[in-house]
Amino acid sequence: MDAVPAVKRYRSIWISDVHLGTRGCQAELLLDFLKHTESDHLFLVGDIVDGWRLKKSWHWPQAHNDVVQKIMRRARKGVEVYYIPGNHDEAARDYVGLQFGGVHVVDEWVHTTADGRRLLITHGDKFDAVVRYAKWLALLGDHAYVTLLHVNTLFNWVRRKLGFNYWSLSAYLKHKAKTAVEFIGKYEEALGEEARRRKVDGVVCGHIHTAEMRDIEGILYCNDGDWVESCTALVEHDSGALEIIHWTEVMAQRLATTGPSSSPTGGKIKAKELTAKEREAA
Repeated sequence: MDAVPAVKRYRSIWISDVHLGTRGCQAELLLDFLKHTESDHLFLVGDIVDGWRLKKSWHWPQAHNDVVQKIMRRARKGVEVYYIPGNHDEAARDYVGLQFGGVHVVDEWVHTTADGRRLLITHGDKFDAVVRYAKWLALLGDHAYVTLLHVNTLFNWVRRKLGFNYWSLSAYLKHKAKTAVEFIGKYEEALGEEARRRKVDGVVCGHIHTAEMRDIEGILYCNDGDWVESCTALVEHDSGALEIIHWTEVMAQRLATTGPSSSPTGGKIKAKELTAKEREAA
């Protein structure tokens, strides 16, 4: 098996639905992703910080702070960073048009790939009828979802003790639910129709925690997934080609060649145990 490069460079990276401030956030895995990737453009496609959950209870471990610091460091080093707020961090929409430490806050963005395609970038909650017209129902669903994520965390703790890799129980159950499958289909069609109306070649979004890249009647639909369940990102290569990266699979390949000490969750050193100097170097 070929060795995994220490750092992989892309033209653009899209991540969303990190949900910093929640116990389900896979911050250590995201830090590992940021440590091993570089890009000219970095798009934060909403729900980076979970304001809904932080209003109810404060949860902000060091790894969550490290994610913010690492993103800000990229902006300071010249990476074009765009932050498109979502529904869970909707308070940031009050600052659209401004920039903080080189991070541009925008409501949406149109990105031109290296091969000339124009992609509309939006979080996607504006195309979710539940969020848009019945926020109370979305909040109720959020509570049930958080409960499921707690079960998922316990489930994966047991898996790690038994020597197995991370596997998302919540994502599996969601894909098995017929109503969820129908909702995802309608959501994708709505985004595709909006891209067609805006006369762009495709759309990049997040929101539904389901990484996907497919053609919808001539429109390229890309969902970069999340960093709670699937731990995925969308990347653009220098040629303009797009790809969804499943980071747990990349980590599994790296572990097969370098051993468990390179894992942010399975090795002897956990992210929360790193010293300030080590986090700076990460």
